[in-house]
Amino acid sequence: MDKRKLLHGDWQGATSWVVILALVIIVFSFINPRFASIENLRNVLVQASVPLMLVVGATLVILMGSIDLSVQGIMGAAGMVWILMSPNARGGIDYGAWAWVVATGIGLILGLLSGVIHTLFRVPSFVVTLGTWNVGVGLATILYGDSLLPSLTSEALSQWPTRLTLGLPNSFWLASIVVLAGILLIGFTQLGRGILAIGNNEPLAVVNGVPVIPIKIAAFGIAGLLSGFAGILATMQLGSGAPGVGAGQLFTVIPAAVIAGTALSGGEGGMVRSALGVFLLILLNNGLVLAGVDPNYQSGVFGAILVIAIVAVDWPQRDRLRVAK
Repeated sequence: MDKRKLLHGDWQGATSWVVILALVIIVFSFINPRFASIENLRNVLVQASVPLMLVVGATLVILMGSIDLSVQGIMGAAGMVWILMSPNARGGIDYGAWAWVVATGIGLILGLLSGVIHTLFRVPSFVVTLGTWNVGVGLATILYGDSLLPSLTSEALSQWPTRLTLGLPNSFWLASIVVLAGILLIGFTQLGRGILAIGNNEPLAVVNGVPVIPIKIAAFGIAGLLSGFAGILATMQLGSGAPGVGAGQLFTVIPAAVIAGTALSGGEGGMVRSALGVFLLILLNNGLVLAGVDPNYQSGVFGAILVIAIVAVDWPQRDRLRVAK
């Protein structure tokens, strides 16, 4: 597949979503001028950081025509391992950089485990990753225990995500690097092209010599690694360890990727559009809160706005859309 065509297609598909994001910002700024304040926009960037990291891994898996539901479990396990190896209220040894290595290693191992079971034993990805989710939650719960809350005692670590560098939060810079890496992986590596080939037509990919099993395992491994990384970042933002540190993230990440054009059937989509999908959901949620919408009605209003946004984006391309039943 031509690299330039692939990247152009990703950015071209993202154009409509950029317009939608601009409209969302304008509308909510009119409702509450505070929405467009620098302080709030920085807050949006911090809120988007974790799902942006997660959506890269999720997109890799979805592009193959698979699904990864293990996000929240891996986040909980990795986050708990990291905080217990970092300065925390329970004491213990501060392992410094090794805390990051071990925690993300847990994510990588769980991701690879999902990939191996899915490919070698031909178990549907949603079943395998649902099991991995529970394994991660179980590990996090055991480590959490029943003793003192494992809260961060290092202000440098707890404040790092929101600290500004060149005017933007550190957590957003980190997430941006991950998104950029995802774009480069899909557009400029054999792994990325293999992922797209599998999603487009797996039997044909096999016939053409694409190493399907190693590529699938690698994609799940990367997704697990990024979930572990996101679990660390979420734990830093929370300031304490919790088995449920990733609660709700799955229901942001998967819809964000799909509504922005990453097909669940695989082979179509890209990192740019998935990232824009994350921003749309985060902006909508933030805007509804500042607009004073009753929490009891936020879900309904959120869904209605989301449907309108999807129709507005897809309507110009309606003649080319194919309805699947």
